[in-house]
Amino acid sequence: MAQTGQTPQTPQTPGAGFDWRMLLWIAAVMVIGFYWMETARDAAVQDITYTQFRQAVQQERVAEVTIEGQSVQGLYREGRVGDGERASRQFETTLPPFDDPALMELLESHGVAVSARPTQPAWWQRLLVNVLPWVLILGVILYFTYRMQQRMASGGQGGLFGFGRSRARRFREESTGVTMDDVAGAQGAKTDLGEVIDYLRRPEAYRRLGAKIPRGVLMMGPPGTGKTLLAKAVAGEAGVPFYSISGSEFIEMFVGVGAARVRDMFKDAKAESPAIIFIDELDSIGRARGAGLGGGHDEREQTLNQILSEMDGFDPAETVVVLAATNRPDVLDPALLRPGRFDRKVTLDRPGREARVAILKVHAQDKPLADDVDLNIVAQRAIGFAGADLENLVNEAALMAGRLSRDRIDMECFTLARDRIVLGDKRDETLSETEKRVIAYHESGHALMAWLLPNADPLDKITIIPRGRALGATEQRPPEDRYNMTESYLRDRIGVMLGGRLAEQLIFGEVSTGSEADLKQATDLARRMVSQWGMSGEIGPSSFPRGESQPFLGREIASNPEFSEQTAELIDREIRSLLDGIAEDGAKRLSQHKAQLEALAERLLEVETLDASGIEQTFMKAA
Repeated sequence: MAQTGQTPQTPQTPGAGFDWRMLLWIAAVMVIGFYWMETARDAAVQDITYTQFRQAVQQERVAEVTIEGQSVQGLYREGRVGDGERASRQFETTLPPFDDPALMELLESHGVAVSARPTQPAWWQRLLVNVLPWVLILGVILYFTYRMQQRMASGGQGGLFGFGRSRARRFREESTGVTMDDVAGAQGAKTDLGEVIDYLRRPEAYRRLGAKIPRGVLMMGPPGTGKTLLAKAVAGEAGVPFYSISGSEFIEMFVGVGAARVRDMFKDAKAESPAIIFIDELDSIGRARGAGLGGGHDEREQTLNQILSEMDGFDPAETVVVLAATNRPDVLDPALLRPGRFDRKVTLDRPGREARVAILKVHAQDKPLADDVDLNIVAQRAIGFAGADLENLVNEAALMAGRLSRDRIDMECFTLARDRIVLGDKRDETLSETEKRVIAYHESGHALMAWLLPNADPLDKITIIPRGRALGATEQRPPEDRYNMTESYLRDRIGVMLGGRLAEQLIFGEVSTGSEADLKQATDLARRMVSQWGMSGEIGPSSFPRGESQPFLGREIASNPEFSEQTAELIDREIRSLLDGIAEDGAKRLSQHKAQLEALAERLLEVETLDASGIEQTFMKAA
């Protein structure tokens, strides 16, 4: 039966791959060889006195001499070597310390060829110049060879020889520190992954039944929904080695490096089977091949091809599961999604209310909460928050309590923390009275439309205090999580978006630039209603999605245009007609309830912020 873990090999201790005495022996041999050559050369040269040298010149037995400083080296003429001088035709002597002006005349008169050269350094100096560089070069080569051996023995990476090594971070069995108890919500995903955990714990029980473990599990969902946390929990529960890496870490400037890293990572995981490989942001290397823009990168495609090959090449006895996470499953290559690669798809969505409560309890369990804190209310006000957002909310509430010098985290801290996350920090900005008045009527227009329209979400708060990038804000709180939106709800939602601009037009006779974000959101929503959701009588039940956005080109292009220019013009006309109709209806409503609009605006200029009850009281008094 396969073991859940293997004893790792003992890494080599420093110095085990290379003996430094070898380098010392090589250096000693080179020094001795150089000294032997110098000694042999000196033995072939006869050393004579200066007197003997002058006599040999006078007897015309010297053919040529070379003067080097105080040293004179010469060569006897052929067949004219004197008695006792037959050991060698070469001789050497030393000039006396005083100058001998007659020497040059003596040499020239007896036909001796004279040459001169600079003084040569001593033999040990020549040794340093000729031998030491080679010793250093050899030492550097041996050192890097030794370092490479050490990395390979200990599983290290990086450096000059580490381009092809895997960058995956390895966690030992149960060392992730995360279990399924740390993952709140996501019950469906936990159920799907629980089967993988059980298989990794006892693979033989499933093999006896003929079941095969899924090669890969693809976790899909918006950012912050807990994909990485779930992967760590699977590894922690299964008690197997866990390799974690981001898709972008495979890619380098050199083509082929990513594929080499994939091979190395799978090799390590197979050696420790059963094991888990987790690839985060799979879409960075798994985009569809041959997709035109962004789809022709040789290094990325080679890396993807290697992943496909490795996932196909698992031996049945190698229990290796590949977990991957992405928030863009629509751009993945079809070869990744077929059975045999990523057999199972796990979808994670933003948590519902009960799941948000459970997540808040997990993150607040080690924090001192005041008695007035109701996590159900906090969760109700955090509609649309993902798991990471909720963790950040609890942390911001703790920071707010510390800023206010409180011993416990109370409900006010959670309220201020949520406002800081949703609206941004308060800005120290001095606005003129005219600007404040325009902002007050603009936000009052949003609020009044939300109060008048029957299908709009209830109001929660309105403020004219600049926060984040906004000069004011009107918040609505849906009574429940919405997973499906009707046409009437969407039309009223657009009406609320246009309410601020309509109020400015009604009161001041002109509009300001404060409606830029409102108009963009309203137009985008209207375009989806007309071209994608079939909410137009002229277009009918048809879908005409827009092209893929390409920010680096400064425009949007159609990745697969399937409709004509006439259809595009019809869509634009329907969008304009929808927005104009909603705006006309909103203008009538605001005109009929102008007294309530003015009452709310004046109240905002006094207190700057109103909650839901304050807004309703103001409207009721002015009715």
